[in-house]
Amino acid sequence: MPTRPVPAQPVRACLTTRDGRRLSYLDFGPDGGRPLLALHGHLGEGADFAELAGVLGPEGWRVVAPDQRGHGDSDRAERYDRQGYLDDLRLLLSHLGLDHRPLPVLGHSLGAINGYHLAAARPDAVSALINIDGPVYLPVVDPVPLSFLLALPYTAPTREELLAACGPLAPLLQDGLRPHHDGWRLGSHPKDMVDSDTRVLGDHWHQWLDSRCPALLLHGTASTVLPTAQAREMASRRPGTLLVALAADHWVHLRKPAESAAAIRRFLSTSGAGC
Repeated sequence: MPTRPVPAQPVRACLTTRDGRRLSYLDFGPDGGRPLLALHGHLGEGADFAELAGVLGPEGWRVVAPDQRGHGDSDRAERYDRQGYLDDLRLLLSHLGLDHRPLPVLGHSLGAINGYHLAAARPDAVSALINIDGPVYLPVVDPVPLSFLLALPYTAPTREELLAACGPLAPLLQDGLRPHHDGWRLGSHPKDMVDSDTRVLGDHWHQWLDSRCPALLLHGTASTVLPTAQAREMASRRPGTLLVALAADHWVHLRKPAESAAAIRRFLSTSGAGC
């Protein structure tokens, strides 16, 4: 039986944005290596990529994984549109001195959408895309898919009370809980997630097709966010895109970590992304 990789031990640091917010990030290779920007999805955080960083580290990769605005240890923001997310990413890359040459960008769900928007807006900044179950079309519906979060409290006096209030959602949210003042809080505010979810709905085909770098589309065949038919169309319409489908739900990289990491390693070694 293969040995499961030990998650890498990162350095956590933060920077201050122009509007005074703290933007926190994990650097899984501050002493060097080929940089790879990793972007989590809604309700996630940079630590979601610890195990992947443990696999890629020995291959010479330095994974930089921010807690995107309103997530994890990063402060809440006034807006959650694409421009706001991309402004944070540009600032982070500049802060780390990683804006002088293109680098691969990996993202899950919301992070994947932000990644290919960055590639469309700044093709000089992105050498390759790794899209983990990030769709290009999300139906505009009311209420939005994440509206169920509004029934949850943001804080509670104890971690146990907050988990109890989360009910069946506790397994999804428990890893993101954090101490907060005299109690505990969720990893992201329900209102912020609904705002962000509202602004990500719609058609992103133009941005997906408006970059020319190599791309890997890692798709979960049981995903309720990215239908398989849409994943196949995304790969067929965008030149240089490799589709890899795994038997998993939307959280492909967390449900199938070994298979996902293997696909990502193969892609990085053959795409020229780190050259």
